[in-house]
Amino acid sequence: MKRFCRIVISSLISFAFFSSSAFAASESGVNMAPRAKSAILMEMDSGTVLYEKKPDEKLPPASITKVMTMLLIMEAIDRGELKLTDQVRTSERAASMGGSQIFLQPGEVMTVEDMIKGIAIASANDASVAMAEHIGGTEEAFVAKMNERAKQLGMNNTHFVNSNGLPSPDHYSTARDIAIMSRELLKHEIITKYTGIYQDYLRKDSSNPFWLVNTNRLVRFFEGVDGLKTGYTSEARYCLAATAKRNNMRLVAVVLGEPDAKTRNSEVGGMFTYGFNHFQVFPLYKKGDVIQIAQVDKGKRPTVNIVTSQPVSLLAKKGEKSDAFSKDIVLRPSLQAPVSKTDVVGHIFIKKDGKEIARIDLRPDQTIEQAGMWEILKRSTRKILISYE
Repeated sequence: MKRFCRIVISSLISFAFFSSSAFAASESGVNMAPRAKSAILMEMDSGTVLYEKKPDEKLPPASITKVMTMLLIMEAIDRGELKLTDQVRTSERAASMGGSQIFLQPGEVMTVEDMIKGIAIASANDASVAMAEHIGGTEEAFVAKMNERAKQLGMNNTHFVNSNGLPSPDHYSTARDIAIMSRELLKHEIITKYTGIYQDYLRKDSSNPFWLVNTNRLVRFFEGVDGLKTGYTSEARYCLAATAKRNNMRLVAVVLGEPDAKTRNSEVGGMFTYGFNHFQVFPLYKKGDVIQIAQVDKGKRPTVNIVTSQPVSLLAKKGEKSDAFSKDIVLRPSLQAPVSKTDVVGHIFIKKDGKEIARIDLRPDQTIEQAGMWEILKRSTRKILISYE
């Protein structure tokens, strides 16, 4: 039964993205990213695709790979397995990474938060491997987790070989898959605290401070941009997964294979301008809003709050009214302990003209463990006594 539920939920998630893509084809006949090999523009809350160009072509993602690395870091923090203040020791292997780096020395210790800054702002390959080894034990074990998470998210055209995006023949992704994992990362709202920094310092109190400057120049020069991740190798060319927020609407744009950084930034800026000028959102729920209280059979607690896993908004063309949309809330008919706060137990369906355009996951606000036999017996006895009153 549990396996069946997982399959159903996986199918629902996949369908949500495909149904969103259908909306994109009718939105624009204009090629907004003519120099990119592949591109996509997605609205954050609903996952609706507003523009796409060869979104499923497999290409090297370069350092955009680090979006998945940061996602696993954020999820480990959420699970309580990692703290921002934890100390991370740099191995010789991590320190030996070339390309973009913060020049970690073998044996150097840095907090998780500073490692995140190094990855998010400076695209540090050494910090990525140090964090991969800290979480996974080895980078190889961490990469296995990356591929497993990609599969869970429905990223069907992605395969990772390393945690930082350095060139490898079997390391690839697509614009659509990158948008999916970027959207998932952005559900951890703290991440833009780091990806939105334009400049900062590491080792501030040492004799060897290191100046960080964001590789994503749009953070400084385009209104609303607060992330997410650049990428470049000679094979991948210039790549960018970017996000911007204005007037309650957040967009995610991805371009791969651009000829130079200037063109990359210009085309992403044009995609954002199109999205903000032609669309609007009507907020419905904040992340964590309680939708319903559900009974938990045989749980240590008899009930649990069912909440939104992300902000929920209606996406509309400029000038459209919110009453053109409808929403349906569908929850699993019963919950049986143990219940994890990561379980998907229902959905909010957003419809327009009777057609589904978005599907939002609903989850418990906490994990409920199974009650012991003594507790279950006491409850059963209490129910019997109440029934006789």
